[in-house]
Amino acid sequence: MRLPPIATVLGGLLLSRGGRRMAGRHAGKLALATLALQLWQSRRAPPGRPGRARPRWSGRRP
Repeated sequence: MRLPPIATVLGGLLLSRGGRRMAGRHAGKLALATLALQLWQSRRAPPGRPGRARPRWSGRRP
């Protein structure tokens, strides 16, 4: 499974001392921004049928 880019950015922040301090101070804002980004990406996805929806069988043979 591919790691979302925001996770790699947050991971990089947590590796440095200043990044940990900043992440601790702004944890709520970071969580809200991450949620907003995921929502924006899901709404930006091309419209299509959810899941593996197949056309309904009419009962007629081809």
